[in-house]
Amino acid sequence: MEVIYEDNHIIAVSKTCNEIVQGDKTGDEPLSETLKNWLKEKYNKPGNVFVGVTHRLDRPTSGIVLFAKTSKALTRLNEMFRNGDIKKTYWAIVKNSDRIKGEETLTNYLLRNEKQNKSYAYNTEKNNTKKAILKYSHIAKGERYSLLEVDLMTGRHHQIRCQLSNIGLPIKGDLKYGFDRSNPDGGISLHARKVSFIHPVSKEQIIIIAPVPEDRLWKDLEKMAPKEE
Repeated sequence: MEVIYEDNHIIAVSKTCNEIVQGDKTGDEPLSETLKNWLKEKYNKPGNVFVGVTHRLDRPTSGIVLFAKTSKALTRLNEMFRNGDIKKTYWAIVKNSDRIKGEETLTNYLLRNEKQNKSYAYNTEKNNTKKAILKYSHIAKGERYSLLEVDLMTGRHHQIRCQLSNIGLPIKGDLKYGFDRSNPDGGISLHARKVSFIHPVSKEQIIIIAPVPEDRLWKDLEKMAPKEE
């Protein structure tokens, strides 16, 4: 676990593809519990430590996860996520393709299959579908792979994975959505790169950037990408 931001109300962790945000059927310790133990030890706190989960990342996805250290921050961050007041930017690695445009907005209607834990994209609205919108920019190109920067306009189940796969650009390592082989670490090359928002208590502008995974391809494409503000 790597803590990349902390103040009195908020703490941000850079998640690896092997970590989970909340407990699940695997029984693996979630980041929320790891973080409680870390805070308890760091500040030598007696009794229970408060850590509130404000959002989630799919297990195979890496990058920023925000947690609340106070109930006030949890309530306000939850509302901010619901209202779209927290801007989330993702990086995704896909194979080089003529299908990639410099910039593009994708609009689909996603249908979630609970049994398969998978979403399907349609171009027109159907029963039980939810509208999904994202924008991507092509920000770096290597010999075989490209780096896309993705901004979510909506927050749907497996949205980035599903919508990119729907246009023939499955994310590297994502077998579920059509990539031809897995990554060595078992994750997928989708990274929650940056969040920006107005702090729910101090009202200051907060920008947090998560380092890319310790992987040569990620590092090489990062060097080619434009410098971030």
